[in-house]
This record gives sequence, structure tokens and C-alpha cells, in this order.
Amino acid sequence: MSTTTHHRPSPPAPWRSTFESHISLMPSPEFIFATVAPSSSSNPSHTKPTTPYVPRLRYCIYRGMWSQLPENKHNDAPKNPRVYNSDMPTFTTDVRMQKVGELFASSAGHAAKDEQVQGSGGGGPCEAVFWVKEKGTQWRIKGTAFVVAPDIEGEEDKESSGVRTVKSEIGGRMKFVEGGEDEEGEWSWGRELTAHFGNCSPGMRGSWKNPPPGTPVKGEPDKDHQLGQKVENLEDPIARSNFRVVVIKPDEVEQTDISDPATARRWKYTLITDARDGQGEWTKEELWP
Repeated sequence: MSTTTHHRPSPPAPWRSTFESHISLMPSPEFIFATVAPSSSSNPSHTKPTTPYVPRLRYCIYRGMWSQLPENKHNDAPKNPRVYNSDMPTFTTDVRMQKVGELFASSAGHAAKDEQVQGSGGGGPCEAVFWVKEKGTQWRIKGTAFVVAPDIEGEEDKESSGVRTVKSEIGGRMKFVEGGEDEEGEWSWGRELTAHFGNCSPGMRGSWKNPPPGTPVKGEPDKDHQLGQKVENLEDPIARSNFRVVVIKPDEVEQTDISDPATARRWKYTLITDARDGQGEWTKEELWP
């Protein structure tokens, strides 16, 4: 694993076990994912915008924590050994979707051109909201989100600034599991990306060969970009070129339990980072719901 970060073992975030137990109860782990978009990009009247950014929301599917891919007996992709632990939720997406460009455009690098968002990078602000009806509990996860693309694996001296950013920001939150140091050299970013692709159904993989999302329907799409395709090949060139994994790097998590209005509870977990070594510690505060 080519990063300059340190991965000292550390306990999971204090909210994680409850969060994962709640998510396991959901028939489908859907959540709302919010980003911000430059207001000029969504202002057809070309009048001067009153605010620089506007919110954008959509439903996504939770795909587990980064570096700890959920087991799937139907996934034939090569898997990484269990080397790392993390508290960073993931989901999969299509590079052609607007959310990818928004994570780049609202990041510190302010990448806006189409060619600038094709690789790994991003880091724009985001929020994920889960409503776990089975527990009467809402979870809000606030932080930044990074995009893992096919260029994540390659020669270290040829890495793009986006790849270096992802490996630094995400790699810095990946901690060794017990005994993980012994297999660090066997862990690969590219293998993790492929394993996520393999964890999706053939129909879902086929969606990355759909006609370009959000573009006008003008005639029939070409034979390579059709709706309803099923992809069995884990290295399908078109599907893999569009496939991305998004990793949410949380800085604040809120749990609001309103299962009983008479005893409703709300907790806020905040990550306090030490500027000297970049290591963080979660604090917990109870709030009125």
C-alpha cells in the first residue's frame, strides 16, 4: 500500500457498533447523500446567484466500511486480506453522475473541468442521512467524500495529485487490525476497488454501461450503452471505466432516537484531530432531540 500515513491500531469509533447493528436491520440500506454544487452551474437564467453553492441530494446504497468489504458468496473478485479497519462508509456510483463532479468542484482543489474529475480525488463537503425505521433512529454523518477511480493503482512516482490526496486522506483513517501489520504489503487499493465492483450484482454492474445519465434522449443509444445489461466480466472495460467507489470521511456523527417521544435521545460524536500527528479522538455529547 503506497501511502505515507501511519496506521497504528485503534479502537473503532464509539458510534460504529450501534450504527452497524441498526443498518443491519434495514431491508435495503438506503440513505440520502447531500453535496453542494456551484450555483452558477444550475442557474439557467444566468442572473447573478445569491449564494455561491446550492444543495444537491439523492438516495444511495450503503456498501459497508472502506477496507472491510461485506462478505458476498457470489463475489468472485480477488479480495484483500483483512489488514485494515476504518469508520468510513462507502457507496458506489458512476463517474458520469453529477455527484462526482460536485465532490471535485467543492473540494479544496476546485476541479471543475470534465477531464479533472475522471480520476481519483474529490474531497468536497457532504452529509449522509439514514432513517432506520426499525429503531426509530436517524443517523447523520457529516464530513468530506473522496472518489476512488481506476488510476488509484499504479507506479507511485506517476501518481496524480488526486491519487495522492485520496491515499493520504483516506489512508490516514485506515488502522491496522490485530496482526494486520504482517500483511500490509499484500493489501492493494486496486484490488479493493475491483472487489467492490464484484460485490455488485450483474445487473448493477450493467448500469455502468447505461447511456450517459442525465443527458437528453435523442434517438437510440449505441450498442455498447444500453439499458438493462448484465455484466459478468469483472474487467468489462466500459463498466469499469465508469465505476467509482465513494468513501465518506466523517468528522461528526449524530444519532437521534425518537422511538419513544417521552424518552427521545440525541447524541453528537465529534472527531477532534491532533494537529501534531493527525491522529483523532471521538468525543460524545448528549443533546436535546
